[in-house]
Amino acid sequence: MTRTPQSRPSAAPPSRRLTTAQALITFLARQYTERDGRRQRLINATWGIFGHGNVAGVGQALVEAGPAMPYLQGRNEQSMVHAAVGYARQSGRLSAHAVTTSIGPGATNLVTGAALATVNHLPVLLLPGDTFATRPADPVLQQLEVPHSGDVSVNECLRPVSRYFDRITRPEALIPAALQAMRTLTDPAATGAVTLALPQDVQAEAYDWPEEFFAERTWHVRRPAPDPYELEQAVRAVRTARRPLIVAGGGVHHSAAEETLAAFAAATRIPVASTQAGKGSLRHDHPADVGGIGHTGTATADHLAREADLVIGVGTRYTDFTTASGTLFAHPRVRFLNLNITGFDAHKLAAQPLVGDARTCLEALGAALEGARPWRVDASYETEYTDAKELWERRVDAAYATPDPDARPTQVQVLGLLDALVDEDDILINAAGSLPGDLHRLWRTRAPGQYHVEYGYSCMGYEIPAALGVQLAAPGRPVWALVGDGTYLMNPTEIVTAVQESLPVKLVVLQNHGYASIGGLSASVGAEGFGTAYRYRAEDGGYTGLPLPVDLAANAASLGMRVLRARTVDDLRAALAEARTADRPTCVYVETETPDTVSGPPPAQAWWDVPVARTATRPQAVEARKEYDRQAATRRHHL
Repeated sequence: MTRTPQSRPSAAPPSRRLTTAQALITFLARQYTERDGRRQRLINATWGIFGHGNVAGVGQALVEAGPAMPYLQGRNEQSMVHAAVGYARQSGRLSAHAVTTSIGPGATNLVTGAALATVNHLPVLLLPGDTFATRPADPVLQQLEVPHSGDVSVNECLRPVSRYFDRITRPEALIPAALQAMRTLTDPAATGAVTLALPQDVQAEAYDWPEEFFAERTWHVRRPAPDPYELEQAVRAVRTARRPLIVAGGGVHHSAAEETLAAFAAATRIPVASTQAGKGSLRHDHPADVGGIGHTGTATADHLAREADLVIGVGTRYTDFTTASGTLFAHPRVRFLNLNITGFDAHKLAAQPLVGDARTCLEALGAALEGARPWRVDASYETEYTDAKELWERRVDAAYATPDPDARPTQVQVLGLLDALVDEDDILINAAGSLPGDLHRLWRTRAPGQYHVEYGYSCMGYEIPAALGVQLAAPGRPVWALVGDGTYLMNPTEIVTAVQESLPVKLVVLQNHGYASIGGLSASVGAEGFGTAYRYRAEDGGYTGLPLPVDLAANAASLGMRVLRARTVDDLRAALAEARTADRPTCVYVETETPDTVSGPPPAQAWWDVPVARTATRPQAVEARKEYDRQAATRRHHL
């Protein structure tokens, strides 16, 4: 009898015994991105505030990791996300930060930052603690009880604002969830906030992890090429257009397509207008650049938009500010051609889509138009927008002018003084209030990464923490956070972090005693500026008394910043110059002249739909409704 040899059992694959939190941090430290041959860390640091939901899990894991995973100490959970978003944007979405919090308030404080990240297609990894998966004590401190569902926690708030969400209820569930999280963070079409909710008991539970889980992984960030049929249709649309206009959105920056767009515009002579996210796609002095478009755009760009027969959107979402709430693109036969990496945005406004990476699509379209019959716009059209641009630049010069050096500066004059000071290295950060409108209309962008205005979510309080993230991503470059007093009071806490980390951010605080932007909007829609001024309550019950004696400069100083107070134009010029060369966090504080006493910037060149009361007795609202009805009548659907 012949004996059949028995196969010997193979050796068990190597493994490592770690807690779930230790495994996650070890995994994150080994993830990389690559695009165009450039490789870098995907998760470069972790922000954290610790409580009972993450201190013994992720907190202990960060101690174990040491320098393999740098830790950044935040003061407010929302601010930590803003800082991470600023870092990701400045890093071209190729590198990101993680943010860890406790359960309860710490987790819910992430929601605003997560929404901002997802709206702007910017990657950030959120690691909120969660209630016990095993429920040894129910409820635990800070737990939200839902009588009809035992598996709900406050982290459900993060589901609608996350591109990917998972709750890790068993250690081994981390493996597929972590891979899906990295896939989403590095997907140029689907990136945004990614949430892995971590029950605090699971964070501390040990498991034998396959060693392969911790191998280095490089996630290639793809550049999808356009479909040949869509490209053919796009070429036909451009060749038959007489008055085309390019609308450059944030996708130009995300794709690093600025040089390609400049070459395309130089070859075709098609004028280029920019959204808030797309501003800086061309230098301000590029012959084809006609400035911002939409409600906060230039007269040049908005005139061209009204008469364009083909609008070529490149990486734009066409928000209501860009389209002037559906009233801007007025040509009776206007058509749209949208180059976008997402089919969702490429099909907006019933457009001819060209789905793909912005740079790849522009290269393909440019090559096809050059072809056997090189195409460019008519010389008369080029002369028209070039002359109009020159006239607008004179208006900018007039707005920036400071004839009286001893006068208190206006907000626009502050921008003019900064414009005269900065060069290609400087980065300006803003998000809300009246500053985004002034910047979009007037700022002369010198480099692709200089203009950092977050207007997708327009979140007050973004600027200061975002400046930290930008400074971490761009060490050695001057980083300016421009804020009004209303925005400053929303979220000044990360000044402490800037001081702690010796990040030499430059904070410019404009004191105008209230919500100036909304105050102006309130007056225009018949609400009479109600509740928008920072003043004492008067005898009539309203906030119409004297300005509040709030000293924001003293507040910034108390948090550790060096503060330079400026009272006049000359003071401000000197303070800005001193701040630019400072090697520590520095605040320039200035009280600006109010718009009702000094002529301000050029007014809005296009409409924005903010509904006005249909019935009212006060004359301001009655008149505002008449104007609203007049403007709304011009709105159209593009079909």
